[in-house]
Amino acid sequence: MTQRILPTVVERPPAFIFREQRKSLFRRGGDFALHCEEIPLSKLAKRFGTPLYVYSATAVRERLATFQDAFRHVSHTICYSVKANSNINILRLLAREGCGFDVVSGGELERMLVADRRAAKKTVFSGVGKSRDEMTAALKAGILLFNVESESELWTLAECATRLRRTARVALRVNPDVAADTHPYISTGLRKHKFGVPIRDARELYAKASGARYLRVAGVSVHIGSQITDVAPFAEAVARVADLVRELRSDGHKIGYVDIGGGLGISYQDQSSDFDALVARYAHAVCNPLRGLDVHLLLEPGRAIIGPAGALLTSVVYTKQNDGKRFLVVDAAMNDLIRPSLYGAYHEVVPVAGPADSGVKMETVDVVGPICESGDFFARDRALPRLEENSLLAILDAGAYGMALASNYNTRPRPAEVLVSKKSVKLIRRREELRELYSAEL
Repeated sequence: MTQRILPTVVERPPAFIFREQRKSLFRRGGDFALHCEEIPLSKLAKRFGTPLYVYSATAVRERLATFQDAFRHVSHTICYSVKANSNINILRLLAREGCGFDVVSGGELERMLVADRRAAKKTVFSGVGKSRDEMTAALKAGILLFNVESESELWTLAECATRLRRTARVALRVNPDVAADTHPYISTGLRKHKFGVPIRDARELYAKASGARYLRVAGVSVHIGSQITDVAPFAEAVARVADLVRELRSDGHKIGYVDIGGGLGISYQDQSSDFDALVARYAHAVCNPLRGLDVHLLLEPGRAIIGPAGALLTSVVYTKQNDGKRFLVVDAAMNDLIRPSLYGAYHEVVPVAGPADSGVKMETVDVVGPICESGDFFARDRALPRLEENSLLAILDAGAYGMALASNYNTRPRPAEVLVSKKSVKLIRRREELRELYSAEL
């Protein structure tokens, strides 16, 4: 019996699983290959080329279901954070599962409407710099709620609503001054950050808002940051929001919604962590302070749903060695996945194919891209089986903030994207062609 050397820690079931290769119809082989659901990644690379983003529809559905189950005892709506991954086909999949959306731009609003216009009634609009055109489009679409982040924005929204004679339901995004253990670029809950209004100033601003004819005070919103895996900061922030809700109701405001934002993180390294248990702890942490308030809860998960459901597939173009330092130069680059370069983020890098025997030779390498930047890397000093040119690698947990942050730096076309559901494969974004990158300049 062959011994499997590729450890289960690099799997992301049900999305990405190593399966034994079948050499023929009746005889199984001795090698293992990484699959997305039931499709070998090598088959996808051959058909669609690399770099290639691959997503599992089953994983998306299961992770969304985990949230729905954890919050089943309270009135709630899951408003998927579109900025995590805005592919219209992903949005359409989530809408079919009953999801609402959190958008932060007019472009994301348009994507949501293209995916499923009916989802507008379950959509919230966040962000510190909403323009008049964006507000007007959201009012016409009939969205559920505007998360307002400043007094100036409040009066701009009132002006737009008055002009259209359409009522805008509003929640002030309050800044609770709660610290979260995450990267400083994605921490948003402290007074030094640009987001929200100080919670101590909220009652005065709510009083002003209630005097505007076409504004309807409807809720309170909070969001303290992203990639947070300790539930304690969420509990602290929501407790402060709950106190504010009581004060606002005593002032005569009808607060029906509490939007607790998103930000629940995923484990990029420790795959022994139990996601279902984490979401259950998160649900308890945020629901407990709201007990007895009879509010409708809005949640904005993004990464927690789509992150582990996606991977970036890439090919080794060259292997090279500089004074003992070994490099794998791959065809994906920082323009395709910028998180390691931008945040110093860790992503598991996995050979798509590997032998089953335990005698495979390991080596320490840097996995780097072809862009003319030393910051163009995916992994540094990473132990991997010895690989040759044309080998395939999968960069895991790339479903969130991968393609959404991709660019055309170095005039590189962005990758194609495919969505896998069991044995079915759908191309959900074709690979860009070079001419498209400069055609608007001619």
